[in-house]
Formats: sequence, structure tokens, C-alpha cells
Amino acid sequence: MLLKLAWRSLMHRRGSVLLAVLSVAVSLTVLLGVEQIRNQARDSFNRTVSGVDLIVGARTGEINLLLYSVFRIGTPSNNISWHSYRDIAQQPRVAWTIPISLGDSHRGYRVVGTSQDFFSHYKYGRGRALALASGRPFADTHDLVLGAAVARQLKYEIGDSVVLAHGLGSTSFSHHEEHPFTVSGILEPTGTPVDRALYISLEGMEAVHKPHADEHADLTPRSITAFMLGLDSRVATFQLQRQINEYRKEPLLAILPGVTLSQLWQMLGVLENILLLISAMVVLASLIGLCIMLLTSMRERRREIGLLRVIGAGPLQLFLLIQAEALLVVLLGAAIAVGVIGVGQWFVAPILGERFGVYLAGTPLDGQTLMLLAAAIAATLIVATVPALSAYRQSLNQGLKSAS
Repeated sequence: MLLKLAWRSLMHRRGSVLLAVLSVAVSLTVLLGVEQIRNQARDSFNRTVSGVDLIVGARTGEINLLLYSVFRIGTPSNNISWHSYRDIAQQPRVAWTIPISLGDSHRGYRVVGTSQDFFSHYKYGRGRALALASGRPFADTHDLVLGAAVARQLKYEIGDSVVLAHGLGSTSFSHHEEHPFTVSGILEPTGTPVDRALYISLEGMEAVHKPHADEHADLTPRSITAFMLGLDSRVATFQLQRQINEYRKEPLLAILPGVTLSQLWQMLGVLENILLLISAMVVLASLIGLCIMLLTSMRERRREIGLLRVIGAGPLQLFLLIQAEALLVVLLGAAIAVGVIGVGQWFVAPILGERFGVYLAGTPLDGQTLMLLAAAIAATLIVATVPALSAYRQSLNQGLKSAS
């Protein structure tokens, strides 16, 4: 009964109420959107690589090594000699390695030189292995395997010819036209940066940088950018990491992906908290605006309050009526905000995936979102106490006047 009465009261002031609902909806959209992108971006990063014990590269920052070797963000400071790579790969505890060679691109997508071990040992999510949607891994020097996003965006199919470009920019004036590659396989979607790259053999990477006449020369790489490795025993991880970091033949750095990801999130934690604080302040501002609207309406509703007193409504009931009106406004705004985030996620997710390698998944109503909505409702009831007390006092005055 109280909610029905509150709804009808709001409908009598639908113009100002609509503005209040829109204000709350916008503020909650900002708050929930920031939280949604923050959580899902973190999940997207965390599921990019699985089962890799160490990542080794030239000595640089740990986060920089993680970003360019796994997420294809940034550029390496130096390469690793092939001899050093083979020396470490042949250590007794090393079960497998995945070499990575960067430096070329195709229409804004990175080209990754690697070995067959990439298709055998690279895992993502919770230990999921890569799979081919069609075709086969590269077997010839000029074979090429496409990530799912590359194949979809550029509309490539098995057998198509692809010309690579030197450098990592989306626009290049140096193309390897004398060494065209043929698409031999297309990977299934993974929802990770794997989808946004092209994969060729290390020999193919060497071949494109040699004169056409020397294409049958020795194609053993002289250097690579980085490599991932898995051990036959996790106990040996820290021992081998220390051994690599103290490698005397050249300065190398070995990192644990999980630990480095934690460091990355610690660095971003301050920025995340600032964004959440700003979003919370925007919500608070909209709730204060709602409070002002309800307070302003108290003067116009003296007759309404008097009529409610006449039909038997007590001061507490009028107090709860104003609280119910504020609650309905916020619930309407929250419903709009959740709907906007759901639709926005459907539109924004492909853009974030294509440009930044951040893949959004899941629903807008997760546990964290529900907690934030509960906090917003609690804040609404607190803020609405001011106009509700005003109605309470007016009702008391009406009662006293009637008694006199």
C-alpha cells in the first residue's frame, strides 16, 4: 500500500522525478561501468596464459617483459641470443619451451615468430589448450596461422596470401613483398591476445629479413625476443629463475607470470581506487540532488500531507512514504543503469578486444555489482532521511493544528 501510494505521488510530479531518475541512472552507470571494466579487465589478463612457470627475456622491467611477451603491449629493450636460449632450454629440469620473436606486423596486428611447441604447450584460462578452427599449424617456412580475431576482421581464409610489414605500427612503408605467406590454419577464439596476432615459424621470421636469393640459406635464428618455459617440477622454479637472472653470458631476466601480474595490479590499484572514489562521489551528488528535489516538494505538498493526516496517516507513515519515494527513484535509475551497461558491454566488448586485447565476458549483475547497488540503496535511505524528517515534522504540525 505504501509503495503504491509513493508511486502515485511520484507520477503527479513526473517531470522532476524523471530528471532525478536520469541523474541517478547516469551516476550509477558510471560507478557500475568502472567496476565492471575493472573486474573483467583483470579477469581477462589473468586468463591470458596458464601453466607457464617462467618467462625469460632481456634484462628489463618485469612488467615490461610480461606485457610485450604475453599481451603484445610495448616493445622489448633487447633480444636474446639463440645460443643462450638453447643453453637454458637444455637444462635438465626444463620440460618444454616456447620461443617468441617479435618485430613485424600486418595491418596493425603483430606477427609472432615461434615454434610448433606454441600449439602444443601454450595454454590459457584454466589450462585450456589452443585448437585450430580450420587448417593446420605451419609446416613450411612461408606458412602462417591466424588468430581468430585477425581472420574475422580481415576476412582471411585458408590458402590466402599475406604480405608482412616491418615494424609494429598500423601503417608501414616497408613490406616484405618478396616473401608472401600462405594462411595454413586459423585458431579457435580464446578471448585472449592470442586472437589478435599472426603466427609464423622462426625460420619464416628469418626468411623475410633475408634477400630473396638467400631464402634457402641457413634460417636458424640468431636471436629471439623472449621465451616461455615449463618445468618438470615446480620445486625447481626459483632455483632456475635465480640461475637465469645470474646468467653470465648475457644479461637475462626470468619472471613468474603470476607474481608479475600481481605487481601490475598493485601498481594499478591506486588508479582503480581513485576511479571508484570519483564514481562514488558522482553517485553521492545525484543522491543529494534527489534529496533537494524531495525537500523542495515538501512546501508544495502541505495540502497532500494534510489530507493524508485527515485519512489517518501518522507521522511515521509519512516518514516512510518519503523514504519509499526515494527508494523507487533509485531502483528505477539502477534498472536503467544495469540495462545500459548490458547493452554497452555488447557494443564496447569488441572494441576493447580489438584495440586493447581486453575481452569482457559475464553479466552486468555479478556479486560486486549487487554489493555496489546495495550500498547505493543504503546511501539513498540515509540521504532521504532529511526530506523524510521534514515530512514527519509537517505532519506533526498538521496534527497539532487539528488538535487545537
